[in-house]
Amino acid sequence: MNDKYKKPELVAPAGNWSLLKSAVENGADSVYFGVKGFNMRDTADNFDLLEMGKVMDYLRDNGKKGYLTLNVIIFDKELDKVRKILEKARKSGVDGVILWDMAVLKIARGLGLDIHLSTQASVSNIESLKYYASIGVKRIVLARECTLGDIRAITKYIEDKKIKCGIEVFIHGAMCVSISGRCFLSQLSFGKSANRGECLQPCRREYAIIDTDNELEYILGKNYVLSPRDLCTIDILGKLIDSGIHAFKIEGRARSPEYVKVVTSAYREAIDAFFLGKLNGKTVESLSGRIREVYNRGYSHGFFDGEPEGWISYSLGNEYEKVFVGEVVKFYKKISVAEIKVRKGGLKRGQTILVTGKTTGAHFTEVSELEKDHRAIDEAVRGELAALKVPFSVRPGDNVFLWRRRSDI
Repeated sequence: MNDKYKKPELVAPAGNWSLLKSAVENGADSVYFGVKGFNMRDTADNFDLLEMGKVMDYLRDNGKKGYLTLNVIIFDKELDKVRKILEKARKSGVDGVILWDMAVLKIARGLGLDIHLSTQASVSNIESLKYYASIGVKRIVLARECTLGDIRAITKYIEDKKIKCGIEVFIHGAMCVSISGRCFLSQLSFGKSANRGECLQPCRREYAIIDTDNELEYILGKNYVLSPRDLCTIDILGKLIDSGIHAFKIEGRARSPEYVKVVTSAYREAIDAFFLGKLNGKTVESLSGRIREVYNRGYSHGFFDGEPEGWISYSLGNEYEKVFVGEVVKFYKKISVAEIKVRKGGLKRGQTILVTGKTTGAHFTEVSELEKDHRAIDEAVRGELAALKVPFSVRPGDNVFLWRRRSDI
């Protein structure tokens, strides 16, 4: 048992109900979520304002915390709406509001809400920390550009001076080439501002470069100079815990339920293993392999080791992909059998499937038995109804995917 350190809070993304359930069911201590229109992942499904109470009820029923993200730039004409959102947040019992606009901070503080300062504020030094703590900020999500050395200095100062302000850092997920995500390329190209949560990520594309005389053309694709690899810290988790970080955050409100499921469960297992003294090379290798299965752009440690080296993404790094095959039409709860309508391709015994749904989350299982009209079959093809046992509850309308290695395509 490792008693030297305090176990950090694991904070997972919840861009919709499916991600929310995946996070809760796979070991997150808390989630962060947004309401439509005012958060840095406006392209995610997000929640309706009227759902906030229901979200918090679900989290409390499961012993989890919930943080509302309200971390975009705010204009004067929007302040009344911001106040209504924050009043709803207080009424719903949110555990904190993630923000960085000073007007939003003022309103939130006036309502007695706990304030978490977004990474958009780019806090990377002790003086900034002292200031924000002095005006009531309870937790600061540090700038992505902080090294482990920077973080240790900040957390040591907090401990020595007994400052009542926690530190949170991103430990996994997408990274932006711009300082703390403050980029204008999407706004310039499409009128969709990254600072309003609308980024269309033009930086990730391949470009044709043409000279002004229209004589020469080059493809800028071999080196995607604006597209960083994703952050992954599973192999340096012990160093992160040793640095005194209070909360570990996973990026991904716009990603898939299976991404949240796999990544959250891997870091949950890693953190717990560390505190049991069992986080060894074999465990890390196994968890790293699991994380590589889901969507990623390749991995790096970001800035934790200093200036990043080899952090540009040249291609996708996920080893597995999901392929839509059909949907659940009935579920017989007593015998745990799902009836599936095959919509595309086919479904065979021995294959692995992924089932996702609005209130189902994400679940994997192997097709060990397959039946049609109560007769055992080896394969169901497009247009057919097939029944199979599943070790979890599903619902009509849930999507069913084949889960296969990309190398098997």
